[in-house]
Amino acid sequence: MNRLPHNLPIQRQILLLSLLLLSLYSFSVACENKLPHNSPTVRSGHIDSYPGFISTHVPSRDVAIWLPEDYPTQAPYQVLYMHDGQMLFDSTSTWNGQEWGVDETLSHLIRNGDVPPTIVVGISNTQNRHSEYFPQKPFESQTKARQDSLIAHAKRGQNSLFASPIYSDRYLSFLVDELKPFVDERYATQTTPEHTFIGGSSMGGLISLYALTEYPEVFGGAACLSTHWIGTFESTANTFPGLYLRYLEEHLPKPETHKMYFDYGTVGLDSLYEPYQLKVDELMNKLGYDDRNWLSRKFEGADHSERSWKARLSTPLKFLLN
Repeated sequence: MNRLPHNLPIQRQILLLSLLLLSLYSFSVACENKLPHNSPTVRSGHIDSYPGFISTHVPSRDVAIWLPEDYPTQAPYQVLYMHDGQMLFDSTSTWNGQEWGVDETLSHLIRNGDVPPTIVVGISNTQNRHSEYFPQKPFESQTKARQDSLIAHAKRGQNSLFASPIYSDRYLSFLVDELKPFVDERYATQTTPEHTFIGGSSMGGLISLYALTEYPEVFGGAACLSTHWIGTFESTANTFPGLYLRYLEEHLPKPETHKMYFDYGTVGLDSLYEPYQLKVDELMNKLGYDDRNWLSRKFEGADHSERSWKARLSTPLKFLLN
């Protein structure tokens, strides 16, 4: 991009910059709902890509909708919404050369009759990932001073965290009020909560569980892999895990109507999660969840990576989608 000449009056620089930003916005609108040249490559099924999907609630982002091989012959289809969508299908386009392998795993399960035919909606994250995935109501239930302290601590440790104020409630509004109606209108879907699921890993696990509790009438199940219960990377004086646990106790839906899957590894970042997951497991048991609607697994030797989540993806899919 060409830089503005330094000798231009400041008012004209501002005007030119505004026109440039308007042009970029117009270009992004023009690109909405068109297949990009860099659409994820899949080994099974088909991808419909919607780059720069426009929202009134959150910044635009890419959306990739995976359709099984025989779509639409087995209509209507269940729908699984997944966060961090750019990491799900194609390792050649990811930042770390890894992927979840969603298309291969789910195709295999569908062919074998292990799960019903299901569509996957991959929702790409943005530079505000932490602010969009951090459960907002539990965070805001603490004092303003504690909120500011937590954000300051996160910024000292890793500048990418909390690039903007937390707005996960708006992110969920985008999913429920804009993206789901778009999907249901254009694809042969089963629209009821018992056929609508949400899932992700790490912060994606946190926001998946939060989505289920905030919108139990929309999502019937959540898959939370390597859930980042600590919220940030603060190991001491971190009040968030307790606040989230209290929130869950007050807001989790009844076990008769919903299903939940949790897991964690034992290596690297995942090694921090066990004590928090055990407290959540205690709560699930207290609320009446059992092996029909709740599964919690520990994977020895698994680390915090797409490679690990790919290796065990069939477990949450088989549990959740049946």
